[in-house]
Amino acid sequence: MQKSFFGYRRDNGRVGIRNHVLILPLDDLSQPACNAVANNIGGTVAIQHPYGRLQFGADLDLHFRTLIGAGSNPNVAAVIVIGIEEKWTQDVVDGIAKTGKPVAGFGIEQHGQIDTIARASRKAKEFVQYASALQKVECPISDLWVSCKCGESDTTSGLASCPTVGNAFDKLYEEGCTLVFGETTELTGGEHLVKARCANDRVRSEFTAFFDRYAKVIDDHKTSDLSDSQPTKGNIEGGLTTIEEKALGNIQKIGTKAPVIGTLDKAVTPTGPGLWFMDSSSAAAEMITLVAAAGYVVHFFPTGQGNIIGNPIVPVIKLSANPRTIRTMSEHMDVDVSGILRREMNLDQAGDKLLDMMFQTIAGRMTAAEALKQNQFVMTRLYESA
Repeated sequence: MQKSFFGYRRDNGRVGIRNHVLILPLDDLSQPACNAVANNIGGTVAIQHPYGRLQFGADLDLHFRTLIGAGSNPNVAAVIVIGIEEKWTQDVVDGIAKTGKPVAGFGIEQHGQIDTIARASRKAKEFVQYASALQKVECPISDLWVSCKCGESDTTSGLASCPTVGNAFDKLYEEGCTLVFGETTELTGGEHLVKARCANDRVRSEFTAFFDRYAKVIDDHKTSDLSDSQPTKGNIEGGLTTIEEKALGNIQKIGTKAPVIGTLDKAVTPTGPGLWFMDSSSAAAEMITLVAAAGYVVHFFPTGQGNIIGNPIVPVIKLSANPRTIRTMSEHMDVDVSGILRREMNLDQAGDKLLDMMFQTIAGRMTAAEALKQNQFVMTRLYESA
């Protein structure tokens, strides 16, 4: 495996593999203005999300943490923030500014949309020219932050594509990379295996608290039946009949070598290298949005039945071992590991194949999701608006 890669070294020391200029809406009302700025200025990426009004408490804290984290991600070179009012807009600007990257905020109230679009477009043009002049530098592989999540799993996921990610994670762990997994609900029935991997009693206790918090949500809704959600209809069609079967395949993604050194609440940035657990949704777009907000720069996504997920900030590398999915959804797949099931490829070779695609992606190759403009950015909500 390569011991270094070329990336964008940011002022705070973190390294990105993309160089986006982000147009970030504080709230749902500001989305049209963000889209207009992105339409005016080439080389910008407008985020879309439907929230940011009348939120409060922990839900509002998570909203701000996610937006600030998205703008702070090392794959982002500069940020334009647009909000309906100045105060909250400036709060997001101030949070992103701590990274040292260029960021500017624009409030629509007392200016109107047309004036806001014009002002933000001028600044966005300046940021694009700044970003386009940046040069990649050689960085040690240990500077790489990699996340994982699976989707539309089936029997081939647990047998081949998830273990392929686990093989790659083992190799990245040995090089000192920062890794993360999550999907709290989809660990149900296999949570004892994660507890056994925790580095110490403190981490085990923290993980247990996150898992129990999820279980309490189910209890509070007076149901123990997740059959309409976990496993999904696609999972069942693919041969997974229980959440326990799904969990056992899911856990294969973390490999066999790395202890779980710490736990993270949603969209929280880790404090050091190693394998981390993040309490996160099992919905693909939500989970990848959370790890993007935590600072991860590339994502491994094994799928069985096929999933088209992408993200506007983090390249999503999709792999599958299902021959039918490779045949019918080939335009969405980056890595074919179906050879494992035909005994034409062993797990070590599959892991190397995934890592080779990762290095191609770092070097500039667009993932299938990027080429197809799959750029889902979905905020996690904790409860309803006031």
